[in-house]
Amino acid sequence: MDKSIRRHHWQQTRRMTGWLLLLWLITTFCAAFFARELNNLSIFGWPLSFYLAAQGASLVYLAIIGFYAWRMRRLDRQARAAARIKP
Repeated sequence: MDKSIRRHHWQQTRRMTGWLLLLWLITTFCAAFFARELNNLSIFGWPLSFYLAAQGASLVYLAIIGFYAWRMRRLDRQARAAARIKP
């Protein structure tokens, strides 16, 4: 594989990983930081902060993993196709 193709692939991978880690950090921080304020709201007798921490954050983490796997597969295919085209 050509060095420019590898460099471009690695740059895209790092950029995407950085954004997903930032999303993970924001999700984790917001669930913990706003927990006290959200305790005043309740759904079915449970505080809203419980739902955000127990289910909401977990769903965001699952979405991050799914997006990462989907996008990396696509980036790898594009890099392989570009490597085949280059002489």
